[in-house]
Amino acid sequence: MIRAATLVAQSPADEARTRAAARIRALQGEADRLAAQARTVFGDLRKLELEREITQQEVLRAEADLGRVVGMQQQAAARLKTLEATRVAQTPGVNERLVEISKRGRGGYLPLLLASDDIRAFGRLSRGVAAVAELDRVRLETHRRTLAAERAAFSAVDKERIAVEAAQKEARRARAALDTAVAARNRLIDSLDRQRDLAAQYVSELQAAQLQIERTLATAGASPTAAALPIRPFRGDLPWPVTGQVVSRFGRSAAGRFGTAIVRNGIDVAVAEGTGARAVHEGRVAFAAPFAGFGVLVIVDHGASAFTLYGHLSDATVADGALVKAGEVVGRVGLAPAGDATLYFEVRIDGRPVDPLQWLARSSR
Repeated sequence: MIRAATLVAQSPADEARTRAAARIRALQGEADRLAAQARTVFGDLRKLELEREITQQEVLRAEADLGRVVGMQQQAAARLKTLEATRVAQTPGVNERLVEISKRGRGGYLPLLLASDDIRAFGRLSRGVAAVAELDRVRLETHRRTLAAERAAFSAVDKERIAVEAAQKEARRARAALDTAVAARNRLIDSLDRQRDLAAQYVSELQAAQLQIERTLATAGASPTAAALPIRPFRGDLPWPVTGQVVSRFGRSAAGRFGTAIVRNGIDVAVAEGTGARAVHEGRVAFAAPFAGFGVLVIVDHGASAFTLYGHLSDATVADGALVKAGEVVGRVGLAPAGDATLYFEVRIDGRPVDPLQWLARSSR
């Protein structure tokens, strides 16, 4: 005997409970993932803070080195001042001797020796000339050594200064980079905390909705509405109204040949003409009629000033005031004013348009 399987349709209350339970599990899983991610980020933050402390010590060391070099510069300046004074003191005598030698020409001291025919005078003169020549040599050599010492002192101090300034610059750059990284990690931790708080808020809203459903069912003759579940906890998990390619996105964009900026409050999804547009969440039909620029427009009220809009329809399959379930067809896709078959879809939260792509499930994008 073949057993026939009996399919029993779920009531709106059962569907609401099932959707709420599934979303609560997803949100709790997301909260756990965020908590694990936060722990990892905390570990990274601690490492960065330690590196920042180490780098701060390097900055302090570089500043101390700079102070040491400044002291060396002051000492070198004093030495250079002394060397300069010595050079200045020696320069007049050296210049005089050089001028005198220059005047004598290539013969140097020979004309002085030949200037006398007295042998004894010649001896004395030769010894005097030799002494003068030695004195000139010593003065010139001393002058050269003084200048060399002056140049070496300048070079040594300059090299030390360049090295210390480079070390200090690198230490400050590393500290600035770590400050930026620490600030970024702190912002990420704050973001994770906000996301976890939001997930906890959504779970609380769904649990409150579940409790309200149970209370409604417990009341004799009561029937829960399709709008029993709030839409906010389903952000990022709403089913797509149609499956197609997004051809116009939410927000400001250029349009026309001249790049005129326009602001779109929703998205356009290209699909085959006649495709059924489905409600992304349960609610009550607030409007279902032709609307200028949008063909037939259906607006579904999800409660708490949250709405979804379905435009460019050829016809509506629901009427004003009707309760619709998530996934129920609300109309058939028609042609947009440009002549293409597209569905216009908009989400409004607190009465203001928001980016639908942030509310629809990513897996279907």
